[in-house]
Amino acid sequence: MRKAMVTMFRSARWKIAVYGRDHGVPHFHIEGPDFRCSVAIATGEVIIGTVPAAILAEALAWALPHSALLMQTWQELNG
Repeated sequence: MRKAMVTMFRSARWKIAVYGRDHGVPHFHIEGPDFRCSVAIATGEVIIGTVPAAILAEALAWALPHSALLMQTWQELNG
């Protein structure tokens, strides 16, 4: 059985997660107490949702150098 969600990175105020049984282009989620968005792994573009600009910048600073790991995790969880 596949995992439903993997937390890839966690800061004090937000996390980056990849979900299984997800749809659309390969993406990850940036989630915090008052926001959630989906970000395309290949481009770093916000697909849907909202996130404060400063948190988006912090998240992308981690995600872009780790895009191969994010894509591998997406493929493992979503086939």
